[in-house]
Formats: sequence, C-alpha cells, structure tokens
Amino acid sequence: MMKKKKKEKNIYGIIGLGRFGYALAIELAQSGADIIAIDRDEEKVRELREYTENAFIVKSLDKKTLSETGFHNCDVAIVCIGEHLDTSILTTLNLVSLGIPKVIAKATGAEHGEILEKLGAEVVYPERDIAIRLARRLEASRVLDYIQLSEKLNISKLLVPKSLVGQDVKTADLRGRFGVNIIAIENDSVVNESIGPGYVFREGDILFVSGRREALDSLSEWA
Repeated sequence: MMKKKKKEKNIYGIIGLGRFGYALAIELAQSGADIIAIDRDEEKVRELREYTENAFIVKSLDKKTLSETGFHNCDVAIVCIGEHLDTSILTTLNLVSLGIPKVIAKATGAEHGEILEKLGAEVVYPERDIAIRLARRLEASRVLDYIQLSEKLNISKLLVPKSLVGQDVKTADLRGRFGVNIIAIENDSVVNESIGPGYVFREGDILFVSGRREALDSLSEWA
C-alpha cells in the first residue's frame, strides 16, 4: 500500500497494464512522477516494479481494494481497461465515488465513451486518436528537405500548407507565430528571393524558411 505523504507533486493512479497503460506508466515514472499501478497480471506488475515500487497485483477493483492500494491519495486516476466494458464502467464509478479530483478513462467506442462521461470521467480514445494523428501527419507532412547550418540556424524546404494559399505573408505571420523567416519561394521552377509582406501564397509554392530547429519543427507539425 502506498503511504500517504506530504504532497509535493501529483500522484497518478493507473489501472490496467495493457499496452496503453504500461506505456503510460513507464512514461510517467521516467518523467519523475509518483505513480500507483495495479493489474491482475503478475508478470506485468513485476516488470513495472523496475520503475516504481507502487505496482500491485489485484484480483478485484472494488472500492475497498482501490483504497487499500492508495488510489484515494491520487490526484489523477486513469482507467486503461477497454476490452471489458462492465469492468471499465464499474471501476470508473468507484474512482469517482472515492473523490479523486480527475478520473480519465479509456474508451473503445462512442457508446462506451458516453457512459464514462456521464459517470464524471474525462474520456480518451487512444486507438482512434493515434489513427487520426497519423492520417493528419501523412496528409500534412510537406517537408521536402532540411539543412542544419548551425545550432541556431537551419533551413527547411516545404510545400506551402493548404491553409495559407490565398493569404499574404503579412497575414500568415510565420515569423510571429513560429519564429521562422521566409528566405525564398519557388513556383514552377522559378525562385523568388525577394518576398515582401504583400506576397500572396499560391498553390504549388515551395517555401524556403530558416530558424531554430524547434521553430521549424513547430511549423512542420502545424503544416
């Protein structure tokens, strides 16, 4: 049982050590967070004890067991059970009734999610969200080339984002939004190195932008 101690940072409780729960637990533990994790699988719990001493084998997820393992001390509890809907729903209800400030629950579908929301949980859809992110990245990944000139100066070559077509440079404000500078634009094999604030982005524009790596990464993720 995790002993109650003076709170210096949030305590996260994780229920279910499947792929989602296990990855979440490791990520939180490696970032220095205090976690409590429970699962009925002895092997998974044993593996997680390399990252936290507060990993417990449980056979029941009733309020008594959750309280005994320290979940009543948690600031955030995450239900990572998706396959067994009845267990997911009952466990979420128990966590909410324990008075945990924030309960997050994994859902496998819309109806499952609606029930969890009505119980007072914040709902996440890991598989759906990963698929959406991947699709957006595949669709919006327009970076054609990347050159690092120094630690502070990098140049990226990318297709103009669709959302910028028809806007002028001043309105787009890539410098203010991302901290990057447009140094040239190519269209139909013609390179324009004198880009003023009134230039209007066109379909097929290839932008040459410079800035810090973090700024260029932010721009490419947005694009």
